[in-house]
Amino acid sequence: MAENRARIRDVAALAGVSTATVSNTLNHPEQVAATTRARVERAMADLHFVKNASARQLRMGQSLMVGAIVLDISNPFYTALIRGIEDRLAADDCTLMICSSDEDPLKEARFMRLFAEQGVRGVLLTPSGDPAEPLTYLDRLGIPAVLLDAESDQVSSVSVDHVAGARQAVGHLLDQGHRRIAFVNGPPDLKQCRDRAQGAWEAVKERSLDPAAVLVAQSLPSMSAASGQAGLARLLDRSDPRPTAVFCVNDVVAMGVIRELRNRHLAVPQDVAVVGYDDIPFAEELITPLSSVRQPMHDLGWSAVDLLLTEPDRHRHITFTPQLVVRASSRLFGPSGQLEPTPAA
Repeated sequence: MAENRARIRDVAALAGVSTATVSNTLNHPEQVAATTRARVERAMADLHFVKNASARQLRMGQSLMVGAIVLDISNPFYTALIRGIEDRLAADDCTLMICSSDEDPLKEARFMRLFAEQGVRGVLLTPSGDPAEPLTYLDRLGIPAVLLDAESDQVSSVSVDHVAGARQAVGHLLDQGHRRIAFVNGPPDLKQCRDRAQGAWEAVKERSLDPAAVLVAQSLPSMSAASGQAGLARLLDRSDPRPTAVFCVNDVVAMGVIRELRNRHLAVPQDVAVVGYDDIPFAEELITPLSSVRQPMHDLGWSAVDLLLTEPDRHRHITFTPQLVVRASSRLFGPSGQLEPTPAA
């Protein structure tokens, strides 16, 4: 049987001090004399004492736990975003519970109930659909929330201008001379995907071209590499003439798209140019480095937590502007067969 957990009074007895002195050593060490503090710390080590965070939270009346629900933690975009969340939480000695909804509203609702049962301080949410219902649920329970990569009038949010991001990506391909562009998008019920579709359409219209003639769209059931590969295969099988460029809803989908192009013996970018979205770390490490729309993933996570911890009762919206990063996957080849230099900014 495991030993009983040591308590503050056990440490106090071994160190020969009051429980108040032990508490000050834990929470306000600067108020304790160095020799006394050393004696208390030795007693803690001898007893294998671990501070009880739950008891502290009860005394403070405020949880140190924050819950986050994202669409898919295996997507490197969310990995980088979560690092921003963790870094900001650490500054306030808070911890994180994180779950993936897999774009399933039922899973999302189940995780929110779990968070409520755990008494979290707040919830960070990338909604799998319309956020109104989950936000209403949290509001009834008095749990503050901040939306990640989404917007709502009900709560604060941090998001990216995906219309502008897609407009940059498709505009770049048009400026390279492409007039038949495949757009491999995600599920249309996600606002991020609808915004990117709008940005692609606007880029074509800005150049006085017909979006119906230029853009060939393919929606995916999920934003994975396998789904991207299968989606491009369907698009290529039905599209005549074949697109000379592909804009992908994210970099993971772009990886599947590139795999399908190679399976069909189509070279990137000589036969088909490719642009992704997110600029996750592997994008520039591919054999043909991937052009991508860079999102400030760490800043998104950091800012969301900052709003939750410092302004839980206010409704503020922070919008970041993404930036296209042009690499070899979408640059034109010159007459010599060499890549044309990247135009100066």
